[in-house]
This record gives sequence, C-alpha cells and structure tokens, in this order.
Amino acid sequence: MTSYEQQRGLWVPDGAQSSRSSLSMQDFADMFSFGGTSYPLLQTSMGSLNEEAIGATLSQVARSNGPVFALTEARMQLFAQGRFQWTRFERGAPTDLFGSPELGVLERPWPGATTADLLARMELDITTAGNSYTRRLRRNRQSRLVRLRPEWMYIILGSEEDAERPEEAADVELLGYAYRPPNGQMTVLLPDEVAHYAPLPDPDAVYLGMSWLTPVIRDISGDNLMTDHKRAFLRNAATPNMVVRFDPGISVQAVKDFKEVFEAEHRGAWNAYKTLYLGGGADAKAVGADMKQLDFAVVQGKAESRLASAAGVPPSWVGFSEGLQGSALNAGNFTAARRRLSDGTLQHLWGSAAASLEVLLDRPDDGASLWVATKGIPFLHMDAQDAAKVQSTEALTITALVRDGFTAQSAIAAVQTSDWSRLVHTGRVSVQLQTPGEGGDGGSSGSDGSAGEAPQGGSAT
Repeated sequence: MTSYEQQRGLWVPDGAQSSRSSLSMQDFADMFSFGGTSYPLLQTSMGSLNEEAIGATLSQVARSNGPVFALTEARMQLFAQGRFQWTRFERGAPTDLFGSPELGVLERPWPGATTADLLARMELDITTAGNSYTRRLRRNRQSRLVRLRPEWMYIILGSEEDAERPEEAADVELLGYAYRPPNGQMTVLLPDEVAHYAPLPDPDAVYLGMSWLTPVIRDISGDNLMTDHKRAFLRNAATPNMVVRFDPGISVQAVKDFKEVFEAEHRGAWNAYKTLYLGGGADAKAVGADMKQLDFAVVQGKAESRLASAAGVPPSWVGFSEGLQGSALNAGNFTAARRRLSDGTLQHLWGSAAASLEVLLDRPDDGASLWVATKGIPFLHMDAQDAAKVQSTEALTITALVRDGFTAQSAIAAVQTSDWSRLVHTGRVSVQLQTPGEGGDGGSSGSDGSAGEAPQGGSAT
C-alpha cells in the first residue's frame, strides 16, 4: 500500500482535496481575529482587502514582486556558477577533486544547455515551489536530464507498519515518484531515476521542501500593497483615509445611498487617494497618513530587509536601501555580509544540490562523492587576499614542525586537516636532522664530530 504526497499537500486517489490551499490576502487578514473581534493588522478605515489578493502560486509572486525577483536573481546568478567534480572524504573533509566521463551529463544536461542552465532551473524551482525534480532519461545509449515541473510531482511513500497513512508511520520509506501532468498520463519513477533537490525542509511534510518565500508571504503582500498605494497616490493626487460625518437632519436612507456611492468610488487600494467630493450635510475628516507621515521609504525598506534575510542574501548585495546606508557599507561589515552569502547560503545550497544529483550518476568507486568546484567563481575570489594570509601562516607552521623533527608529510597533513594527532616525529631533535659529516666546512671535523688535531711533530699556526 502506498500514498501519494504532492508538492503542496497529500493527494489521495479517491478525489479528496489537498490538505493545503493557497490563501488570499483577506484570508491572511482573517487570521487576526478572536472572539468575534478583528485585530486590523492588514485593515484600515479603507475596509476589506478582498480586491488585494496575492497570486495563487509563488511563481506569480516571483514574477510580480520586484524585491523577490532581485533576490531570486542574486541567488541564481551565484549558485549557477558552480561546477561538479568528484572528491573523496578523509576525516570528514574533501580531498582532491577529479572528473570522469559520467559527469558529462551534468555538463551538457540537455541539448543547448550547460551546468549553469541546470543549476539555474533548480534554484528557480526551489524558490517558487520549494522542491526541484530532475530525471535522467537513458535511451538509445544516450542519456540526458529532464526537468520535471514540481506542481505535477507526487512522492510515493510506503510502510509495513501503517500502510493506510505511511507518511505518519515510524518506518516510512521513499518508494518512488509519480509525474502526472494535467492532460497527460502518470509516469511512475524509481528513487534512483529522480534527483529531488529540497535544501529547505518543510517542517510539516515528509520528504518535502519549503520555499524561502513561504515564511515571508505576508511581507511580500505588504510590499505589494505599498507599491499599489504609491501608484494610486501619484496617479490620483492624494487624500488620506476619511471618516464622513453627516448632519443630524440627514435621513438614514440618504446616508445609505451616499455610503453606497462613496464606497463604489473610493473603497480599496485601487481607488485610494482619489479626490473626494462631498454634498451638503457631509463632513469628511482625515484619519490616515500620507506617505510622508507614514515614512514610506523606511517602512518599505524594512520589508525589503526581511525578505533578504529569508533569502539568505545581504541587502547590500541586491541594492536594497537598508543595505546602502550607515555602517553597512564599511569594509568590515561589507566583507562579513559577503561571507554570510558565500560561506552560509551558497555552500549549503551547493552541498545539497550535489547530494541530490549524485543518485543519477554511476560513481567511479565506492569512496567517491559528488562535489561542487568553486575555484573559478569570481565572487569567491574576493577572499583571495585572506586566503593568501592563511596559506602563509600554514606554511610557516609546517616549516616550524619540520624543523622541530616531525616528518614533512605528517606536518602537511596535520595542518591541512587541523588534526595534530597525525603528526609523526622522526625521533631526532632539530640539530640532529642532518647526518653528521654532510654540509660541513670541508673536513674541519673528524668522522666522530670532534675538532681535528695538529700533525705530530709540528706546531699549530
């Protein structure tokens, strides 16, 4: 017995609906109500935000939101520069890198594509769906890679203890994948036929990943609303939110008629900031704030920084306003931000990508592992000066160890692995490393190392 767990929830063959669904902007706002009282985190006197719906999928968010696109592009441009090689691990650290003909399918994954195209697609998929699926197709003694759309993929799980709900069983295991396009037939694939790349695990699902956009979807929708209001302000010449008071002599029906016309013309972000015209007996009072009072640039800049934090990209590297002011541009802080991106975000993504793609390849031997070579990436060359200082210090350490009697091979290995237990001593102190009689002053010493004596019968001069 198996079950199918889709990219965004559990799919059951009997037609039951997915346990997850997309939320509109108003759905998010409705979460902030308790006991019949609404806490207007996302509402103002402008009323309901039904018309301010976000896209149904994260791919729409990536296409329609400027800061999200900038962060996605920054991650993709750097991530796609990696190149795959084989390596062997010794004491938990990778050693020399080497290639093999098997890596050709990663270097030319499909006609007209390179490794950069493969990695770019993988990065885009995990941004918009949290998961990337790549299939290796072997036909006519040739092989190529095929990118499988995440929204059409299902994960097949199995269990011997709980066959009805294997995703909750203690012995859950991955049995394979199913690819089912809306207008096509289902294709079942084995685990070694699909590279499943999901660097950020979903906390609520087995074997699934989560997009980095998911935790900040409210910030994205807020940024979209800020942009909409800015456009409305510039287009309509602004007035802030209003409270309209009526003369006590105005009838209730007249108030209702006015309210209907008023809301039709001014309710919602699309109608915000239009010039307001009032009839007799009506008095409008501003209760909102214009962009200056709102400190628009600061508010929007803070939202951009939150998005950058979720993406693992420093704001200064994508040109966000928060990253281009104050101490953020100091040399030390700028370098630290770059290292946060290279040593944190990118190294994690490359390591996860190599592990996922390795299942598609035939390893040259049991000890070989797929690894990402970063030597030719210009972004990482900015650390060349720091690396040179480290290498100089290591060279001095090796020299001192050899001079004190340790073998050169063990000294190099100990420094490279930071494992001092690998040092092997020669048994001789530094002054005894040179064999007696070698490198002397031309016979000034005897074979026993003592000073030469003057010939008998003569006098020393």
